[in-house]
Amino acid sequence: MSNEELAKRHQAALIGNYGKLPVALVRGSGSRLWDADGKEYLDFFAGFGGTILGHCHPALVDAITRQAGTLWTVGNQFYSEPQIRLAEQLQRHAFDGRVFFCHSGAEAAEAAFKLARLAAGPGRFKIISALKSFHGRTMGALSATPGPYQKGFEPLVPGFSTVPYNDIAALEAAADEQTAGIILEPIQGEGGINVPSPDYFRQVRELCDRRKISLIFDEVWTGVGRTGRYFGHQHFGVTPDIMTMGKALGGGVPVGGILARPDKAALFVPGTHGCTLGGNPLCAAVGAAVFETLEKESLVEKAAELGCMAQQRISSFRHGAERIVAVRGRGLMLGLEMRLEDATPILQAALARGLIINVTRKNVIRLSPALTLSAADLERGLEILEQAINAV
Repeated sequence: MSNEELAKRHQAALIGNYGKLPVALVRGSGSRLWDADGKEYLDFFAGFGGTILGHCHPALVDAITRQAGTLWTVGNQFYSEPQIRLAEQLQRHAFDGRVFFCHSGAEAAEAAFKLARLAAGPGRFKIISALKSFHGRTMGALSATPGPYQKGFEPLVPGFSTVPYNDIAALEAAADEQTAGIILEPIQGEGGINVPSPDYFRQVRELCDRRKISLIFDEVWTGVGRTGRYFGHQHFGVTPDIMTMGKALGGGVPVGGILARPDKAALFVPGTHGCTLGGNPLCAAVGAAVFETLEKESLVEKAAELGCMAQQRISSFRHGAERIVAVRGRGLMLGLEMRLEDATPILQAALARGLIINVTRKNVIRLSPALTLSAADLERGLEILEQAINAV
């Protein structure tokens, strides 16, 4: 069937809560995708960063195929080897903690808020987040996500407040004796790829230690090697009490979770929290294979190298450089703030030329290709992006 035919079937059967591009993708391999009309695309967005190893990576195909023929799911009242293996990978590459698995970053945020409240004790329930942050669309996560996402869903969950990102004075002023947790993204994703000053998180960590507040890092976007480190907080030398994860954790299959320091994690006793299919063997086997592949192929280091190459190449755009206000980010999590009110025409021009990108905050182009992207495909994609910018 064609793009148009599939779009019509979709519109007749699914709720229209997503803004759609006029393309039905039917096949993928590495950093390439094909639509129903046979057109080929270079993927520089990787499904909101989820397909961290590209499409149909052989190691992930093998992992899920073998697991599908072995055991699908049994319920979390039993031990499961793939789940244990993935949790051990997280301990190895992040910090000493204990893991709870769910399906998404929003669910992980909900678990983190509950755990922070348990750790704080009676009477302490407030959670502080940052302006321009994004933590999810479930009611608790939405209450920590300021902006247009909240419109129409009031009243929100009580106890949530926001302060400017990268402003330690505002955070100090907002924290009080009822504050249980502070949730921040090491680099803001939906907010426009905003990177804080080098000492910001050190100051936040000191504040949380002094006030006995749980520091929560939302690593849904910045985790699993995307920024050139296994997790974004490692750029700043600060370890959280609780870390939320999602997107790339499953390499494209739905895996979310939290990693919490042992003293905090111990508060989730049987009956306090759960997720029926969280950490099921199929998804956990793929997640474990993601980390095995990152290490085997040195992809975290490659992300750092390609990110530097990309920033250098973008700075050399001949005619489009004056239209770019700033290039921000780390590794293969990059944002180009454009001197435009709306950069959507650039997205459309890129798509027409066979390049998939994204726009957030209306004027920030987001690039988050798979870490398996070749240097040649990086160059080709940035060449198309330059053409798209010049066309607009």
